Amino acid sequence: MEPLGATTVFLVICVSCLLFFSVRRKTSGSGKLPPGPVAFPLIGNALQLNLRNMPDSVHKISAKYGPVFTLSFGSERIVILCGHKAVKEALIDQGEDFSGRGTFPLADVLAKGTGIIFSNGEQWKQLRRFALTTLRNFGMGKKSIEMRIQEEARFLVERLRNTHGQPFDPTICLTHTVSNVICSIVFGDRFDYEDQKFLTLINLVEENNDLVGSALVQVYNFFPTFMSYLPGPHKKILKNSQEFNSFVRERIKMHKESLDPSCPRDFIDAFLIKMEEERQNGQSVFNTDNLVRSTIDLFLAGTGTTSTTLRHGLLLLLKYPDVEEKVHEEIDRVIGRNRSPCMVDRSQMPYTDAVIHEIQRFVNLVPFSVPHAVTKDVRFREYVIPKGTTVILSLQSILHDGKEFPNPEQFNPGHFLDENGAFKKSDFFMPFSAGKRICAGEGLARMELFLVLTVILQNNFTLKPLIDPKDIDVTSIPNFVILAPKPYRLCVLPR
Repeated sequence: MEPLGATTVFLVICVSCLLFFSVRRKTSGSGKLPPGPVAFPLIGNALQLNLRNMPDSVHKISAKYGPVFTLSFGSERIVILCGHKAVKEALIDQGEDFSGRGTFPLADVLAKGTGIIFSNGEQWKQLRRFALTTLRNFGMGKKSIEMRIQEEARFLVERLRNTHGQPFDPTICLTHTVSNVICSIVFGDRFDYEDQKFLTLINLVEENNDLVGSALVQVYNFFPTFMSYLPGPHKKILKNSQEFNSFVRERIKMHKESLDPSCPRDFIDAFLIKMEEERQNGQSVFNTDNLVRSTIDLFLAGTGTTSTTLRHGLLLLLKYPDVEEKVHEEIDRVIGRNRSPCMVDRSQMPYTDAVIHEIQRFVNLVPFSVPHAVTKDVRFREYVIPKGTTVILSLQSILHDGKEFPNPEQFNPGHFLDENGAFKKSDFFMPFSAGKRICAGEGLARMELFLVLTVILQNNFTLKPLIDPKDIDVTSIPNFVILAPKPYRLCVLPR
């Protein structure tokens, strides 16, 4: 038995060495990838990363290897970029080279390369161009969508009044408000807050957002082939997504039955008209699968991030009542209480504008953006990154840069104010990422954040926490995708 045991150990060592050097060849070789911690066979750098707090792990590795380094997720090579200088060089100076969409296993299974967010190449360019044009045609960045946000904000105010000063969780009402704005663009109309299908959609979104942060889902993104055979939260995410797909397909069917090509009502109508125009083009990217996924992309992007930012914002104002009071004073001075806030007011409200920017900077909502990829073999600094390599950006390293934002871990609207109290722009403000893959809905999100927050504070509401402000915990729930605040309740009281 002893010789057999020795032989087995020897074989295991040989196989491990072969796998080790195989991975090393993938992460170095002719590509001359940036340096990084040694990757173990099969598992890559999984054991060196805290899957519950990836931003912290990346920060520690960057301190040792510099702003550009390589990690292995399983056997997949990932290049990480940290700091404003490196990210700007990639996304702005070499924007076309870094404009691909990187590998994100769970999203790859859900989107299958379709839609606006997770597609690549010419398909992505055509779909994004069409989406931006259509969003503008239906009011994004114009007075019409501003009026739509104002209307939805009035519904929100009514719901807040109906709490009658009792404690409540703001998650659902904020999500409904923001979601209905994008619904009016995508589906052609808002939903009643009691509409059962609408409530089901929101519940699916909220549940998936919670599940995405689980450790097992992060393990799935490291080892998708292995994990696909096992039960876990990734299975529930897939099931919820299928239900969401069915809803969108049902809406598309309804649109087809009532479509008037001379008068498109929304994004779905516009896409259906484009499909008909390109019906004879066998290579057209305008097909049903891309319509379904593009609609879902717009709905999810227009619902989750902005509503979560607003939840962070209310929590921070509870934590810092002196900041809330200064915003109240500016609203009273510039807008008063007899008309709705509008976007032209923002230029006269530097403190409120600074508060909203600081909320976005402080919470670092999407710490790694969405993965990019290089579209060809790219020479970047002294390295050569092979075509198709996934590139992840650490937006936290920019938004929490201590030189640009002194004491970056502290919430301070002064980060965006000059010595005279005027609003101060910063090139380091990148919550929407940058370059060719910058968030398509940035303009809409900025408008919603300003109008919704000012409407809440304008309407005779003072935010009241249930505990002493100094005891409020504003740290986020650890997550690789979106950093949500811990659940909380508050009261809104007449001023």
